[in-house]
This record gives sequence, structure tokens and C-alpha cells, in this order.
Amino acid sequence: MSGEPEPLPDPFVLFEQWFAEARAKEINDPNAMALATSDADGLPNVRMVLMKDISPEGVVFYTNTESAKGTEILANPQAAVVFHWKSLRRQVRFRGKLARVSDSEADAYFASRPRDSRIGAWASQQSRPLEDRFALEKAVARETLRFGLGEVQRPPHWTGFRLTPIYIEFWQDKPFRLHDRLVFRRRSASGAFSTERLYP
Repeated sequence: MSGEPEPLPDPFVLFEQWFAEARAKEINDPNAMALATSDADGLPNVRMVLMKDISPEGVVFYTNTESAKGTEILANPQAAVVFHWKSLRRQVRFRGKLARVSDSEADAYFASRPRDSRIGAWASQQSRPLEDRFALEKAVARETLRFGLGEVQRPPHWTGFRLTPIYIEFWQDKPFRLHDRLVFRRRSASGAFSTERLYP
């Protein structure tokens, strides 16, 4: 009926629609996202990572827990991510708390990676000083020899984290910088979303 409000979109369904378009348009890594954490002094830290799964439970990425991001997440398990699809002139932002994925989920994803990437996860002391490139190549060779033809298991310090959002914002470029901004908010990870539009 005319005059009735439009039904509230599901933010995860809307994301999947936008992500499908990004997969068709973006040249490289449509699943790339900027991940922001903070250190013990509250100083923000941001870097690009790859989203490996998304569902109504949240956005999943993987890392070495002994890296800079890993130690920051363990000390302060909350973060923000943003996807920027330049070809579509769109952004999506998520903010919320982080929790480890299950061991079985991390094992399954690790097993799906190329063998050389799995060996690299053992060889790299991520975020720590590296004397030269040769030292890294030696570490890779050492781990390659150690595993031989056997299965490369997931290192205990390598896992995934799921960001369960309490805030999601969809941003669409419009002429004269009068952009569309649609925000979904909730008080807790298990709560229902409310929505509103923001001025650009």
C-alpha cells in the first residue's frame, strides 16, 4: 500500500549484494579490508587484511596471534574494518568485538591454503625484526625440510578472529558529495538492528 514504510533491509543480505557486485567489478581482492586495532597506549593501528568469511555471526579474518595485530587483539578484542570498492564508489564499515573462531574452523581454513603458505606461517615471526631477506628464506627452507612430504598442521599461534558488529555503515558516492549513508546499530552482538540515514 502507498504510504507504508519500506521494509528494513537485512544488513548482511545487503552486504552480500554489494559484495557480489564488487567481485564482478574489482580487479584485485574485493575481499580486502582495512582492519583497525589499537595498542596498549590506545594508539590506533590499521592495515589491509583479507576477509575469509562473512555471515550474520560476523566477519572473519586470520592472523598470527604473536603479530602486532594479534597481540593488540588479544589485549583489546574490539576493532573496526572498512571495505572500499573504488570501482563501485562504495564503502562498508563494521565495528564490534572480536572473538577467536573455533579450532575446527581455523584448521579447516588453514588446510585449504596452498602448502607454501602453510609453511610460511611456521617460518615467519610476523611483525618482529628481520635481519635480511636471506634469514626468511632460510627459515622457509628449514620448515620445508622439517615437514618433508608430511601434512603441514596449523601452528598453535595462528588462528582466525570473528568481528561481530554492533555498527554497520553502507556508504554510496553521490554527486556533489551528497553521499548516501545508511547505518545499522545495535546495543549488543545478539540484539536487533535499528537503522537510520546520516547526513553526508
